[in-house]
Amino acid sequence: MIQEIVSGLSIGCIYAMTGFGFVLIYNAVGAVNFAYGEIVMFGGYFGYLAIQSFGWSLGLAFLFSILAMAGLGIFNDYFAYFPMRHRPVVTVIIASIGLSILLRNSALAIWGPDPVKIKSFVGDQLVHIGNVVFPLHQLLIFIVTAFIFVGQVFFFSRTSIGRKLEATAQDQEMAKLMGIKVNRMILLTFVLAACLASIAGFLLAPLWFLEPDVGLYIIVKAFIAIVIGGFGSVYGLMAGGLFLGVTEVLVASHLTSEYKDVISFLILVTVLIVLPQGFFGEKVAEKV
Repeated sequence: MIQEIVSGLSIGCIYAMTGFGFVLIYNAVGAVNFAYGEIVMFGGYFGYLAIQSFGWSLGLAFLFSILAMAGLGIFNDYFAYFPMRHRPVVTVIIASIGLSILLRNSALAIWGPDPVKIKSFVGDQLVHIGNVVFPLHQLLIFIVTAFIFVGQVFFFSRTSIGRKLEATAQDQEMAKLMGIKVNRMILLTFVLAACLASIAGFLLAPLWFLEPDVGLYIIVKAFIAIVIGGFGSVYGLMAGGLFLGVTEVLVASHLTSEYKDVISFLILVTVLIVLPQGFFGEKVAEKV
């Protein structure tokens, strides 16, 4: 049971990390980016490309993935958001869906339909705690996730760039009046979210096989975690991701793996009916 919970928590951390990048973009532009799952997927594939095609070490492959994903974040901003920024939100959402289809089919054309895998930074080592044995990679996921979520608190509250990003997310017009370069801040948000996706993709690849459709699966689960925890709440996102990950693993282990996705959607519907703002969300008045 403990091993299953640890496994569920590690998957939940991936959901939470993906959801965090998703929320960053949503806060900056006010629209959901349905291509973010494919961006996470590309983070893993860029690492695979560097290792298999270039023969680089995991460390160099990770740096290459970060830089390549930063470029993909710029592409996302300039071609899927910037031309649509003054149009209705639904137009931006449709553009993100188009980018999602483009990235998924690009991955299919470049790497093919066969699943691939990346080795972990810590190899296949195991951690033994009493009678509990679990991969060291899962511990690495916990450490990286904790570092990212603690680091974001410091970044947004203690740094000048972080406060500008937060001001832009809260009110773009007011941020402009304060002299903040809003377009630059939005571009930086896309780049940061893409780099975060690279980390998530690298951590995800040793757990699951990479394939062109994995992005759709991961963004759906991350979105469920966001809704469960409360849209806009970092603590809620973390709680929602961990809760969803553990629930899925326990259902798959003790009932059947065929119904774990059904259980996830049932949880989503139940939360929307009983607690629409999520576990940690707050009711926010609409602007007039």
